[in-house]
Amino acid sequence: MNISHFIDYTLVAPSTTEHEIIDHCYSARKNGNYAVTINSCYVPLAKQLLADSVIKTCATIGYPFGFADTKAKVFEATQAINVGADEIEMVINLGYLKSRNYVSVLKDIFEVKQAIGNIPLKVTIEISELTKNEIIKACEICLDARVDYIKTSTGFSKSGATLTAVKIIKKTVKNKIKIIASSGIDDYESILKYIESGADLVGTSTNVMQVNKTQQARNSKIFKQYIDNLEHKQNTENHAKILKEMD
Repeated sequence: MNISHFIDYTLVAPSTTEHEIIDHCYSARKNGNYAVTINSCYVPLAKQLLADSVIKTCATIGYPFGFADTKAKVFEATQAINVGADEIEMVINLGYLKSRNYVSVLKDIFEVKQAIGNIPLKVTIEISELTKNEIIKACEICLDARVDYIKTSTGFSKSGATLTAVKIIKKTVKNKIKIIASSGIDDYESILKYIESGADLVGTSTNVMQVNKTQQARNSKIFKQYIDNLEHKQNTENHAKILKEMD
């Protein structure tokens, strides 16, 4: 299975340099990833580097904690689109959610969605900070706000995605919103597990390549031969030892 198209290739570290963005976009082009997710200041550069490709440029706004004023998020989102962003990613206001101020949570998301129109909106709910019921409530709010993707994690909190959380999100939103499992997923097998559990995309800063099945089979064969030779050597040595003791 070619997993490259399922990867939302992410580079949002606060120390990210222009040179790193260039390398990041080159890697995304080489491997055919779904999108690159970057801080909004680098959208013009990424858009230039990804010209003539189908790879999306996703800009983060109000990142990574989601506490920016809604008007500031709206401005940052529209500005990112003006300079070339294909998608917008925002973080839910966890303080409002924890306060059960659900109206403000909805308003915050909906105003950004309304401002960007048909541009896809990804909302990170930061599952490591939420109880099961809070995850469900956050998903219900995202349904009401008509967002396009729910993302599990920013990578800046206590931990990242879990299979359990992805299944809870999937059960709540069904097929009405797509799911991005993100943070702590950096190998082929893990990506497959998350896709099988209901994730549509996997957010990772590691550009995981498709496993080479031929190479895997060859390595397994070599390893088996090594074990067989080792066992044969041990058996020969044991046999010689027994004969010596009999003498």
